[in-house]
Amino acid sequence: MKSSFSRSMKRRSFLKTVSALTAGVFLPEYISGKVLGLDGGVAPSCRVNLGGIGIRNRGFSDLTFFVERPDIRFRAICDIRKDQREKIKQYADQKNNDNDCLMFKDMEDLLIRDDIDAVLIATGDRWHTMASITAAKFGKDIYCEKPLSLTIHESRALANAVHEYGVIYQAGTQRRNISNFMLAAEMAQSGKLGKLTEVHANTLWPATLHEWFPAEPEPSVDEIDWNRWLGPCPWRPFNQRYVDGQWRNHFDFHGGGILEWGSHTVDLCQWAAQKDATAPVEYIPQFKPDGSKAGHIHAVYEDGLKLIMRESGWLGLGSCSARYVGEEGWVETGDSGRMAVSSDALRAELRDFSVAGTNQEAHIAEFVECVKTRQTPSANANVAAQSHIACHCAYIAWQLGRNLKFDPVKEEFVQDEQANRMRSRAMRAPYTV
Repeated sequence: MKSSFSRSMKRRSFLKTVSALTAGVFLPEYISGKVLGLDGGVAPSCRVNLGGIGIRNRGFSDLTFFVERPDIRFRAICDIRKDQREKIKQYADQKNNDNDCLMFKDMEDLLIRDDIDAVLIATGDRWHTMASITAAKFGKDIYCEKPLSLTIHESRALANAVHEYGVIYQAGTQRRNISNFMLAAEMAQSGKLGKLTEVHANTLWPATLHEWFPAEPEPSVDEIDWNRWLGPCPWRPFNQRYVDGQWRNHFDFHGGGILEWGSHTVDLCQWAAQKDATAPVEYIPQFKPDGSKAGHIHAVYEDGLKLIMRESGWLGLGSCSARYVGEEGWVETGDSGRMAVSSDALRAELRDFSVAGTNQEAHIAEFVECVKTRQTPSANANVAAQSHIACHCAYIAWQLGRNLKFDPVKEEFVQDEQANRMRSRAMRAPYTV
């Protein structure tokens, strides 16, 4: 299905032609400057009409940046929670100075509309892949919060769908558009550190929980659609704490601490090392002196470069830190915007940055521009899939407690049937990919 934005692009081209042909020519007064975008505003044909799916907390933060743009019109919200639908509608109507924001419980009712060009997806992790693939099938461009998937299989299915349906996809890994992380990556890629030997990704404790909250009375479908909330996950009895955000760290709904931050920081490492098209070929879980599992995973790329995923030993430069180590020096940075380097020569490269790594404004701006130009964003589905696959492989190795070899072309573990079965999870019908 062709995106309705292609029609907007045709209208935009038409208006540019009209503007050129009518330069210096009297225009009938009933064609307002506002309609043509000549009064400093944005013509309606040049706006991206945005819908939201599952907007709460981080998603709401994303939305505040979207709606401040004159080329964005937020038109509809889909959420399985009635209170959230109403909250987002109220916010959008205030911003739009009207009462036109539509509300939907089921995302298909939003996605089928021709007046929606793109969607912001910020559901819980369990829905990211399914919602994105469904949006792609409807021809909608997608900005989706991370992590994009819970398994290797989901990562590849999403990237394939985005390619097949020709939509624009930007993962919410915004640090690719944050200046201190950009400078650190440039230092690694330009050879200023010498030949890269190690890249370090700040991750969290890997484990997930297999304990569950007690059953509570299930609310009405209109108030909270619990079946849709679960989506592809196994059936569990309702508990309000899941819906209010305490789904994190529960295995059915979450990919663990490596994925939680690694979807950002392993992504940063792959970017800095120019490994966006591949993944490490070996994963080595680390152990404490008493033989118990540590929170670190070491991985090795085919050319010998090491990827170190670790939760400790950082310099305190902020969350989601990354360090790049070469034969001639190293650089480390994090969400504070501050940077540390190994020598005075490298220190001369540094600048002051005031934007924190959690700020998504520039990343959203890139997405909107790519929707208009049909260029490929920096955090596109292929790039994001590869870094997520590396995270999934590391978590599988950590769970099994043994070294694993991986073929990044076939996307399968080498001669390890048990590990290969863990590349996917059972998905509850009809929420399957």
